[in-house]
Amino acid sequence: MILERIKSEGLSALSYFLGSGTEAVVVDPRRDVQVYLDLAGAHGMRITHIFETHRNEDFVVGSPDLAAATGATVHHHGATDWGYGSDLAGGESFRIGALRLAVLHTPGHTFDSISLAIYDTSFSDDDAVAVCTGDALFIGDVGRTDFFPDRREEVAGLLYDSIFGTILPLGDDVILLPAHGAGSACGETMAKREFSTLGYERAHNRVLQMADREEFVRFKGTEFHHMPAYFEGVHTLNQQGPPSIVGLPEPPPLDGRTFQRLIDDGALVLDVRGAEGFGGAHIPGSLNIALQLLTGYVGYEVALDTPLVLVTGGRADALEAWRRLLRMGYADVRGYLEAGMEEWAIHALPFDTIPQIFVEEIKRRYDAGEEFLLLDVRKRSEFEAGHLLNAQHIFVGELQERLDEVGDARPIVTFCGTGYRASNAASILKRNGLGPVENFLGSMHACQETACPME
Repeated sequence: MILERIKSEGLSALSYFLGSGTEAVVVDPRRDVQVYLDLAGAHGMRITHIFETHRNEDFVVGSPDLAAATGATVHHHGATDWGYGSDLAGGESFRIGALRLAVLHTPGHTFDSISLAIYDTSFSDDDAVAVCTGDALFIGDVGRTDFFPDRREEVAGLLYDSIFGTILPLGDDVILLPAHGAGSACGETMAKREFSTLGYERAHNRVLQMADREEFVRFKGTEFHHMPAYFEGVHTLNQQGPPSIVGLPEPPPLDGRTFQRLIDDGALVLDVRGAEGFGGAHIPGSLNIALQLLTGYVGYEVALDTPLVLVTGGRADALEAWRRLLRMGYADVRGYLEAGMEEWAIHALPFDTIPQIFVEEIKRRYDAGEEFLLLDVRKRSEFEAGHLLNAQHIFVGELQERLDEVGDARPIVTFCGTGYRASNAASILKRNGLGPVENFLGSMHACQETACPME
């Protein structure tokens, strides 16, 4: 029996390769599917079934391409009107060598959510060894229930019934295999630990301590999550069946003049370098989202059909950024700036800067009573846990749509946890002509090392 977990960095999306004998299944495949084909080849197995635990909202599935490459059947729950694959109702079982996969309908996160209970029939056909829970149950958290705002109590109740009535009764020793880990937009408090059992979650998952149905429904019905705009487009792609990316070429390196022509033709410059590099020199009008934050924030700020050109730290970063964007549905990446900002500068093309402010300078300004706007762009939960004196809060993912709310004091000093989301915010402000703007490099982490004025 083979169990392999495939993690898509940035998205923290988890897919699974399960095999026994000469057959294998894949659960929630990502868009670039070669990894599953490689695993099948390495283990001498043939992929015969592909399962989607729900209509995913944060990444584009690779099921159609994987099915085309292997002849496997795609399975998903019939509560959604799919444009491809085979519908399930719940209650079906599939035999893969010594494996038995039992399909459990576990709605709540979505109406079409399923879980897959995994049995090793060479030991027991009655006791599950693991369960793929999709977005119903995570390590340290449970799934979002805010996709149906007019039916929040109903779907929260469905999730409670799915977890407490269907998943947890499988047994405390059962290994938990969720579709996401910490860092995903699909949950706020997932554990950074990537292994658990149902019994451990029953005892320690904070949401599962709400064993009373009414308390659980009340909590989930009022829980707040930020909602990236791209979710809706990904929902549509995944329901219809996303276009194939087989044979899609890698983005090419571009010289400065070619890069400029693409900008003139409407491409958005996406700069995935860190705050320090972007602040030192960047192309005017570019959007800065550091590579490690890319999948967490680009979906709030950039439409899926936007043509993109990249500024990166080199070819490896360019290809990694492209792969992460492609998994989210951003397929129109025209290329990247070869040799980075040096290539841009030697062609005598204009560049801009953003000053980086040190924590002691912020403290001096507070002590001197100088006028400036401290714009805190962290998530709501972070801001409510503690923030600097007189700070204005606008979440960076909502900043583009709320520019008219930005206060009048100047300069604007952007603030977050370390300065990287703040640099993203600073680039949005500069793109829209608001300034002067400065980035508080270090932000809250720096303030925790010294005495910033807090409230």
